[in-house]
Amino acid sequence: MDAELKQYPIEMEGRIVSSLKGYGNERSEQVETKLLTEFHKWASPAEARNRTISAALRAIDLEMEALDDRLKKLEGRPPQ
Repeated sequence: MDAELKQYPIEMEGRIVSSLKGYGNERSEQVETKLLTEFHKWASPAEARNRTISAALRAIDLEMEALDDRLKKLEGRPPQ
């Protein structure tokens, strides 16, 4: 009987530790999921804006290059 009484707290400690580890893992997963979800919500519009801005800058660069070529043509210099 004495051995059973000593074993009981050891088993209880094991169950408590196991339960706390499970809870900690579950909470960590929930927090990670929430963080990744919020980051994705933020990053998607930012990425779309970045792509739009990049496309606009490329269009402006092409227009500037065309205007530069026209100006050189008017000045009598060959375009490079």
